[in-house]
Amino acid sequence: MPNTSLREAAPTTTLSTSTQIVVSPAWLFEHLEDPQVVIVDCRFSLADPQLGQQQYQTSHIKGSYYLDLNQDLSSPVGKHGGRHPLPNPNDIANKFAAIGVNYQKSLVVAYDDSRFAFASRLWWLLRYLGHEQVAVLDGGFAGWQKADYPVTDVIPQPRIGTFVAQVQTEKVVDITAVKSRKDSDEVVLVDSRESDRYRGEREPIDKIAGHIPGAVNYPWQEVTDSSGYLLSEDEQRRRWEKLETAEEILVYCGSGVTACVNLLSLELAGISKAKLYAGSWSDWISYL
Repeated sequence: MPNTSLREAAPTTTLSTSTQIVVSPAWLFEHLEDPQVVIVDCRFSLADPQLGQQQYQTSHIKGSYYLDLNQDLSSPVGKHGGRHPLPNPNDIANKFAAIGVNYQKSLVVAYDDSRFAFASRLWWLLRYLGHEQVAVLDGGFAGWQKADYPVTDVIPQPRIGTFVAQVQTEKVVDITAVKSRKDSDEVVLVDSRESDRYRGEREPIDKIAGHIPGAVNYPWQEVTDSSGYLLSEDEQRRRWEKLETAEEILVYCGSGVTACVNLLSLELAGISKAKLYAGSWSDWISYL
């Protein structure tokens, strides 16, 4: 069942002026026709990169646009930088404008069907570019369907928005920063991958198994329940209570995607000092 204790706007006819981090299916249904709301379908499969697009073309939330992890939310892979380098700010800004996102005005609602694995990437990217009005849909596409809200195969027409990226450089770190800071007593390095990948017992994607020396493990799947609903804010706070006194938290995963689920969790817990190591493990091992 959806968790009702999370921060979300009540289903009213106007948008809340406060920053929303998560919205319920009921709230989104009430705002489907609101011109200030832009809905983005982020479904994706690492094992089958075409699947998300195919799913979107078959069935999606009315009015939603599709942004692809590889084609839209990442830049081309190079020797270093990891498997999903951050997109060029101007390129992604143009894509946001083409789906009607107005900088610091529109509320963007992102959803997927993977417990926020990809929706949180969009959530973090927009905040990294200075756009704070972005939320994830609690329960994702499955939660929307479970609530019997309508879906469609109609692709919406492009919209005209104005989006000028204002990159927040303090939200991201590179390998040089990680190496220089990770062993400080005031800094915590968080590995967001599943525990067996962290321990190096299994590595289904990258060429080398293991983790960055000194990292602690907080698997990203622990942010939600098995149905993809975010745990309560109290549970999010308890999850991170051991790290509250840290001056800086550096978060990584395999390629900088699912780490964003932990960054979402940290924000829900009221901890805003966390930064993304965008290249993550796949970047780290490219130098070994």
